[in-house]
Amino acid sequence: MAITFEQLPQAVSQLQDKLDNIERLLLSRSEVSQPDADKLLTIREAAEFLHLTVPTIYSLVSRAEIPVCKRGKRLYFSKLEVTSWIMAGRKKTVSETDEKVDSYLSRPGRRNSQCI
Repeated sequence: MAITFEQLPQAVSQLQDKLDNIERLLLSRSEVSQPDADKLLTIREAAEFLHLTVPTIYSLVSRAEIPVCKRGKRLYFSKLEVTSWIMAGRKKTVSETDEKVDSYLSRPGRRNSQCI
């Protein structure tokens, strides 16, 4: 498709519109793809994120049960570390426990002692 001199302003305008659309798409993608998980949370934000009260968070901190960073008198929580802390307390399902037991019992070199 050949563009004549008279069509040049319209072609440039279309190119500009397409570039603006591409820029909008890229910006929206970068906002979506940037992980919010590594954000630092204040104690109130951590309490809200965990659906706990602020005094409960202070209690977890004093018992060293929750990962925390302290800078001066302020407490900060990494959203990624708090999420990992929550996931570490995950209970295994019955089928996961059965699989682990089966794999343990079928290990080579394990004595097969049976009660008679």
